[in-house]
Amino acid sequence: MENVSSTFLYGALALALIMLLWNTIEVGRNDAANLVNAVFGARVLTRQWAVRIAGIGVVIGATMGNQVVETARKGIFDPVALSGSFDDALARALSIYISVYIVNTILLHAYSSFGMPVSTTACLVFSLLGAAISMAPIGVVRWTKAGEVIAGILCSIALTGIVAFMMQRAVRGAIRDKWASLSALLLHGGWVGGGMLAGLTYFMLIKGMKSLSFIERLNEKVIVPYGAFIVVLVLWVVFAIAIHMLLVAFRQRAAKLLFPILAIIGMVSMAFAFGQNDLANCASPGLAVIKLFQVRHHPNCVAEATESSIPWQGLFVCGVLLVCGMATKGAKRVTQAEVRMGSQGDHVKLWAPQWCISLASKILRRQRAAPSLAPAMTKSPRGKTMHYDPLRACVIMSVSACVIATASGFALPVSTTYVAFAAVVATGLADRIFSRGDAALKLGRSIWVVFSWFAAAGIAVVAAAAVCQMVFRLGIVGILIGLALSAATYRIVKRRADAQEDRVRREAEERMNPDDFALEYEG
Repeated sequence: MENVSSTFLYGALALALIMLLWNTIEVGRNDAANLVNAVFGARVLTRQWAVRIAGIGVVIGATMGNQVVETARKGIFDPVALSGSFDDALARALSIYISVYIVNTILLHAYSSFGMPVSTTACLVFSLLGAAISMAPIGVVRWTKAGEVIAGILCSIALTGIVAFMMQRAVRGAIRDKWASLSALLLHGGWVGGGMLAGLTYFMLIKGMKSLSFIERLNEKVIVPYGAFIVVLVLWVVFAIAIHMLLVAFRQRAAKLLFPILAIIGMVSMAFAFGQNDLANCASPGLAVIKLFQVRHHPNCVAEATESSIPWQGLFVCGVLLVCGMATKGAKRVTQAEVRMGSQGDHVKLWAPQWCISLASKILRRQRAAPSLAPAMTKSPRGKTMHYDPLRACVIMSVSACVIATASGFALPVSTTYVAFAAVVATGLADRIFSRGDAALKLGRSIWVVFSWFAAAGIAVVAAAAVCQMVFRLGIVGILIGLALSAATYRIVKRRADAQEDRVRREAEERMNPDDFALEYEG
């Protein structure tokens, strides 16, 4: 494409606006499971109320997420280094961002339709890599920054898994299944709850929000002189004393509410981190295209577009769109699948390929026999199935929020999906949920999810490169072909996903006895 026609420019702008809306909703739709699954699985809140409350944190976090958006928008590759004339460089930059949107949107929709959590961060990073490499020499990619993002994702998985396992084993060993027992909480509620609140306070305020001016002053006057260890220890003691005093004052009423309230606080904290961190995965390509259109007559328009800041109003709107995606009916399928995968129940409704189930069976046969530490799946006071207890929900939420907030503080768009998934699996391993019932199915599903993550990365690279070449060479025709392929894929995926959901439900109904089936499907 030697010249950028006005038709292509306006077509790119229109597509960017449409895909900005659609992709942002799809990101919220898939990652909704990571925010509300523990609270919903423990029946602390209904899913509707969990989404509403978490949505407040998402919008606030998204409005403050400018730093992370910059990392994804111009940190993975250098648009200024695109070779060619003025028009050629502009066309290449537009083609990269458009192709990333087309591929990411349909990939997220496909995974969500089948109830599969997928890393929106990884999809964005690998789509950018594939499209950028197809448009320019290898040197256009900022490999150091891309390596930092990928390394951050891998390290966050390992860190989350280790911390969540150790924390869950410690609190479960102390409290067992007596999470609402006043006598047990008078002994252990203070140090357990105080530690969670201290960690959330430190990481959310000092790490996750360190770019704010008053947090910078707090860091200079408190953290630097006294050290992080002393600050966290003091917070731990203060919160522990406050929790113990509340238990003494309100007795059994406080005991029943302690861990449910802590789980909600953890959910809101994680929602804030999600909005701040994952906004990059849906907003940055579209906002870059819009800015390129605005400064298209500038001699250095590509440089101008990448150096501009994003107004808070735009970030706020993107945050609202994320919440709209979380509230969709399709998001519920992702939430339920992830909850059941880590369920403490014996029998669950799930699907995994036979090779994953066979591999899981071989792994489970080699493990040392030990009784499960998790309480049996029961019903909440409202008569709803409790896949988790509030104690485990607290650990999942608090560990995930701290890790994600820390990554956001370093401007790394770490995967919310990977972190939350690692927390669910690690706490499940600590509770030995894979020692009874449909253990092979649940572990097989976990293997299938991880395998699908690697598949998504490969698909993102290849598909983005192909679509980018098509858009660059065919112009507006390439854009229309990309939209047509997206619409066709959308219909095929929806039909097959609905058919699989019905088939899995029938198989689960045959496998479960009537009582198990009623417990699994009520509410």
